[in-house]
Amino acid sequence: MARVIAIANQKGGVGKTTTAINLAASLAVAEKRVLLIDMDAQANATSGLGVTQFQYHLYHVLTESISARKCTVRTDLEYLYLIPSHQDLVGVEVELVSALGREHKLKDALCDIQNDYEYIFIDCPPSLGLLTINALVAANSFLVPLQCEYYAMEGLSNLLNTVKLIKKRLNPNLQQEGIVLTMYDTRNKLSHQVSEEVRRHFKESVFTSVIPRNTRLSESPSHGKPILLYDVGSKGATSYLNLAEEVMSRNENNVLLKAEGVHQVNRIQPSME
Repeated sequence: MARVIAIANQKGGVGKTTTAINLAASLAVAEKRVLLIDMDAQANATSGLGVTQFQYHLYHVLTESISARKCTVRTDLEYLYLIPSHQDLVGVEVELVSALGREHKLKDALCDIQNDYEYIFIDCPPSLGLLTINALVAANSFLVPLQCEYYAMEGLSNLLNTVKLIKKRLNPNLQQEGIVLTMYDTRNKLSHQVSEEVRRHFKESVFTSVIPRNTRLSESPSHGKPILLYDVGSKGATSYLNLAEEVMSRNENNVLLKAEGVHQVNRIQPSME
């Protein structure tokens, strides 16, 4: 059964979608069956994977008109699949406000497909509304991208308080997957200070891998590709491969990224340019 991980942070611009796309892709090249669910109406994870043609999307899943399996589409990576988002998702919270069991819509929808994958990642919107609550109710754990900037922990306490409420009332088994530091600039003293403060406060919850500020990483979404297909030799690609290794280590008894997974990226990349 799949490990369901919600990638959440109510603060926007922290590298949440970038992490969702590239962590999912990194596990896929290690030949793990991975599903990415784009739960943001802006649909950045969908466009960031180059998926533009689809008949059904997450709105249909949450309104129960179409099954999750029927909404799933292929991506350019063999082991990576996507449930795309659409601007229609903007109105789903209003539509579900009086629905019975509205917080469990996503969890119920995933029941039929959880055995199809080893990992399911949910890219949450930058808010703590009904969509994010659905993601946290459906998830086994949550992963928090945290930018190495001045207001790094602003809003994090609100997310953790929301998690406490969800654990108490809706999903008692929800665990913290970890915190990943993003937008790290080695030349910036502030990045070092934020990193030290976060690690001092959250200790082993913080991943060792750090995601740097990287031009190629910033460019890849505009080309509709994860960084592994856009520039496998970049620092951004290496960082997400390292993060994927840590995620697998935490979840699979220290199983490391397969070397052939990286070789597969090298084989695929030229044909995707």
